[in-house]
Amino acid sequence: MNIRESILPGIGMKYQIDAASGDRMVIVIHDDGRRELYHFSHEDDEQSISMVTLEDQEARQLAALVGGMVYKPKQLETVEMAFDELTIEWYRIDPHFACIGKSIGELNIRQNSGASVIALMDKKNGKQVNPGSDCILNAEATVVAVGERDQQKRFKQILMNGSG
Repeated sequence: MNIRESILPGIGMKYQIDAASGDRMVIVIHDDGRRELYHFSHEDDEQSISMVTLEDQEARQLAALVGGMVYKPKQLETVEMAFDELTIEWYRIDPHFACIGKSIGELNIRQNSGASVIALMDKKNGKQVNPGSDCILNAEATVVAVGERDQQKRFKQILMNGSG
């Protein structure tokens, strides 16, 4: 989503929103609190196809609805519960780390920590998404791992110490 804002002297602020769907919306916030919402055609992004005017309180209620403060879709609740403790962390391999020169498999990262390496970026080999167990860890590389918080702690210890 791309948002552009501009000052409308004597009127208020204008926000133009270009959504990933291709929709364009313009919101004008007047100095007196009124909001005007304009929806534009996909075919002609200069031609408004609908317009709504809201008072300040109405706009705030709409914002709460759109923002999910009143109702959260059940699918999102399920996803949030499933990923509640799951984190993605980026680790820079410092030159003194004991893991340097060893492979992901040799360190038994998944077995010893429970975390999974999902990406590796370094100057020597470039970017590797979902690197295999034969992938070697180099100094100054960045490793991206997914796991729960305690798994991430164990993973960092493996990087630093070369073992679990």
